Amino acid sequence: MYSFFLAGIQLLHVPDGFLNIPISGLCWLVTLIVLYFAVKQAQLDFDERLVPLAGIMAAFIFAGQMLNFPVAGGTSGHLIGATLAFIVLGPWVGVLAMTAVISLQALIFQDGGLVVMGANILIMGIVPGFVGYGVFQMVKNQLRMVRLGATAVAAWFSVMIAALITALLLGFSGTTSLSVAIPAMLGVHALIGIGEALITVAALSFIMQTRPQLLTDSAPAGSGKWIVAGIILALMVVFFAPLASGSPDGLEWVAEQAGFLDTAVDAPFQILPDYTIPGLGETGVSTILAGVVGALIVAGVTFGLGRILRRQR
Repeated sequence: MYSFFLAGIQLLHVPDGFLNIPISGLCWLVTLIVLYFAVKQAQLDFDERLVPLAGIMAAFIFAGQMLNFPVAGGTSGHLIGATLAFIVLGPWVGVLAMTAVISLQALIFQDGGLVVMGANILIMGIVPGFVGYGVFQMVKNQLRMVRLGATAVAAWFSVMIAALITALLLGFSGTTSLSVAIPAMLGVHALIGIGEALITVAALSFIMQTRPQLLTDSAPAGSGKWIVAGIILALMVVFFAPLASGSPDGLEWVAEQAGFLDTAVDAPFQILPDYTIPGLGETGVSTILAGVVGALIVAGVTFGLGRILRRQR
């Protein structure tokens, strides 16, 4: 499992050093503008039922991103989850939930750089979320099988767009050439996108079966039982983290092939580095405990953001 750790850097997200300062700054600018409108729109369209649901969804996506699944060619992929979050929560609350997940991954687990955090939010939360949500919206009133099929297409396409944006950022940063980055990123993520599609469809199908009212505009807030059940389900996913594939993920594989892997920069501080508990080492128990802590923190922060929006409204 731990073979994808490199000098304290886990390349599930873009690390510092892969993008130059101007490109990182531009990504921060775009991300902050989108977050500003997300907060404003979430306040205008505030829905009480989405507060606990956003916490559950954020915890599930956090846990899902810990599970690297193998794909062909000795690489692996992991869930992005933006399409699922946007479909269930709506685009604006979805942006906030994904931002909470990605930012806390960088701050607590050193998964993704701090300077490039704006880029990671953009390419893993904002871009794939809006792309997937846009595709799904075109068929949201169709039959269930049509909606699930469209969800699969939306999830796969969202991964491809995210991979393309990442390749463009790498090329414009001078890290590698566009002629190398674009075909390499799109090639490996065409396979990873299949995994994203299957997981997204499975999760959405589960929601349709167990609590379909969550996908309607008039869904009731509901009791606390399903909230507790949702958090428990998210935590159960964490227990599979030690079984994650040890092969390099798509970005790491491209970095190895293109020869810019050594440009990654270590995090300036460590709290729970590489999803482990200090003192327990790189063991399965350490990973599970770190994942449980992370999922609960992500759920709590996202829930807190929802309560803040409620008070401000």
